Amino acid sequence: MSAVAQIGETEDRQTINDTLFRVARDIMGKAHSPYSTFPVGVALLTPSGAVYSGCNIENASYPEGWCAETAAISHMICAGETEIAEVCVTAKKMDRIPPCGGCRQRLAEFGTAQTLVHFSDQSGIVETWTLEDLLPSAFSSRI
Repeated sequence: MSAVAQIGETEDRQTINDTLFRVARDIMGKAHSPYSTFPVGVALLTPSGAVYSGCNIENASYPEGWCAETAAISHMICAGETEIAEVCVTAKKMDRIPPCGGCRQRLAEFGTAQTLVHFSDQSGIVETWTLEDLLPSAFSSRI
């Protein structure tokens, strides 16, 4: 899986935020969420500037589906990247949605304490936390 976007080194904060939100919102439209009817989209930014996306993929054998973060991490790993610099999470039915507990741990596997996790509403990023603040004392060699 290749990156769905590329962010240059000279991009300003607003451009980065806008790109991450747009990618997360766009992939959310591809979610397979017939059981929860709760589509979620995620965009991951790596230190190289590559942006990977993922959406939730539910399964009738709940809880065997994938969260959006899991799908995005899979795309990142398949492309040969191993570190997350920033994450943007968006959901159609809930503003400021944070990653679930399991996904916080998944993000910690590839992020650092300083990895930025952005929450959005329907128009863009509205709140940012560090991964360390979202998951203190994570099981990780990086945090």
